[in-house]
Amino acid sequence: MKDIMFILYVADQTKSKTFYQEVLQIEPSLDVPGMTEFKLENNILLGLMPNDSIAKIIGDALPHPNKGNGIPRCELYLKVENAQAYIERGLQLGGKAISALQDRDWDDKVGYISDPDGHVIAFAEKV
Repeated sequence: MKDIMFILYVADQTKSKTFYQEVLQIEPSLDVPGMTEFKLENNILLGLMPNDSIAKIIGDALPHPNKGNGIPRCELYLKVENAQAYIERGLQLGGKAISALQDRDWDDKVGYISDPDGHVIAFAEKV
């Protein structure tokens, strides 16, 4: 594989771009109408696509993404240094607290928040 991209469908591309830009403290590698991308690692990207943009692609084959907002369907699990700082930034930027940073039984210390669209984000560090 050349590149790996995970794309989150979002209600407001600009709002979500600002949220991830400030939480992750990185600039988008691409920001055009219909798609914002963040390079997380060498070949791993996080994409943000407006709900209406993906709805044009999927047509009537699947429900419009607006019908599923706030329903947890996936988790963005990010191993970072100082997970608490990421969590605090996320909460200050409009994220919601899900589970406080704590030692988990898989040998990571992890805290969970959700982004403005309800996507679950885990910030983890090694115990």
